Amino acid sequence: MKHEWRKHEKDIYVPKKKPEIIDVQNFKYITITGKGNPNEDEFAKKVEVLYSLAYAIKMMPKKGYIPDGYFEYTVYPLEGLWDLTHEGKKLKELNKDCLVYKIMIRQPDFVTLLF
Repeated sequence: MKHEWRKHEKDIYVPKKKPEIIDVQNFKYITITGKGNPNEDEFAKKVEVLYSLAYAIKMMPKKGYIPDGYFEYTVYPLEGLWDLTHEGKKLKELNKDCLVYKIMIRQPDFVTLLF
């Protein structure tokens, strides 16, 4: 049976009508860090690399490699942590070129066995 995060992890990924505090365990991610405007080509290329890797891992069984503990799953959504550079924090208006980020896609636990 395919693990679908939209169905099985609603408490984490589906927004609630009212804010609430939830306890989230540690998860494994593939990540890329960067700096700059997310509307630029460099950011789009980093997102493309993340999704390419996430789908390559998901499709390994179709290439004849089935890692221990593998299960069929839906690729998780793109997530990100954002901040501003020291200079960007001093500005009165947001300058997207001063953004720093870590973008990531969550991976099932079996992925840690690969690396």
